[in-house]
Amino acid sequence: MTNYKTIDDLDVVGKCVLVRCDLNVPMQAGTITDSTRIERSLKTLIELSDKGARVVVLSHFGRPKGSIVADMSLQPIAMALSQALQKPVAFASDCIGPAAAQVVDAMADGDITVLENLRFHAEEEANDVTFAGQLALLGDVFVNDAFSCAHRAHASTEALARILPAAAGRLMQAELDALSGALENPEHPVAALVGGAKISTKMEVLGNLVSKTDMVIIGGAMANTFLYAQGIDVGNSLCEKDMADQAREILDRAAESGCEVLLPMDAAVAERFAEGTNHRHVTLDAIPKEWMILDIGPASIMDLTNRLAECKTLVWNGPLGAFEVSPFDVGTNAIAREAARLTKAGRLLSVAGGGDTVSALANAGVTNAFSYISTAGGAFLEWLEGKELPGVAVLKNG
Repeated sequence: MTNYKTIDDLDVVGKCVLVRCDLNVPMQAGTITDSTRIERSLKTLIELSDKGARVVVLSHFGRPKGSIVADMSLQPIAMALSQALQKPVAFASDCIGPAAAQVVDAMADGDITVLENLRFHAEEEANDVTFAGQLALLGDVFVNDAFSCAHRAHASTEALARILPAAAGRLMQAELDALSGALENPEHPVAALVGGAKISTKMEVLGNLVSKTDMVIIGGAMANTFLYAQGIDVGNSLCEKDMADQAREILDRAAESGCEVLLPMDAAVAERFAEGTNHRHVTLDAIPKEWMILDIGPASIMDLTNRLAECKTLVWNGPLGAFEVSPFDVGTNAIAREAARLTKAGRLLSVAGGGDTVSALANAGVTNAFSYISTAGGAFLEWLEGKELPGVAVLKNG
């Protein structure tokens, strides 16, 4: 991943730079509820503006499916971006054609403009070359700063990069550098923590990780399927019993690769998944028939804490338990805080992302304590699966 172009490879002075950002932020009743993606886009936009470029921001918002949907306009997000930048940001009512060209042509060096939702045009998701050409008419060079969209070959992430001189923005660069350090050229021992509800959604992830890491820690409800596959009665726990053969296959592949798979040693079990429900810690041979596993137990926490101390690199994807309801966040919180402590001490490179991971780490209070936390969902997962991402591949040198 290190062999790709960055802003440092572009001459942007006096140029019009099209920047693909991911401004698909969560909104409720017209109010942005999490501005993380806006904040993470600022570094690239400010740098380009300060260098004297005319900065034109491209993004999608929601899933309008090729139609103009008023509630999915980027205009409110352009206003939020203006507030974050503390400078005026212009807005164009379309991303191509005369409406876009008029606003872009009026820009001075250093100005920033946001174009309307790319997905108001069906050609965006179809990776239509003609549509990409219409976007390209507005700029001189292209910067992709949306790693979270890089797993999709869309006009603004793939085709456009084939038309204009293209490079990664600072956020994309930070993502690629962090991911490269975690799996492509990591310091060993390397551990991967994979949690979540279903093994069926993580088969490719697990298959890739057992071939690249020294240790895979499996948690969440998906661990129940592995325990069941080894003959353990998991009671009334969420369990994909029809995936037992696949779970055993992963364990066999791990053994062949010399990768150790760590499963829970004990569990926090409850009568039902609800706040204040009757719960207790049990060994794996004592799970009550009508109860369910909702978290790892104290012996598992102690074991994982000791094992993390041996590691130099940690890749984290998914929670260890049902962290949304207390006290079933204890395991995730304990291991997240230990990883954060080791990271702060300079003993661990910790990279996390995907799905509920960001929420789980926020719940543990360690969002700013990991080496890198990716807000990319699907792109992070596909990277874990070992797939080449179209939006990254097109930025490579040579």
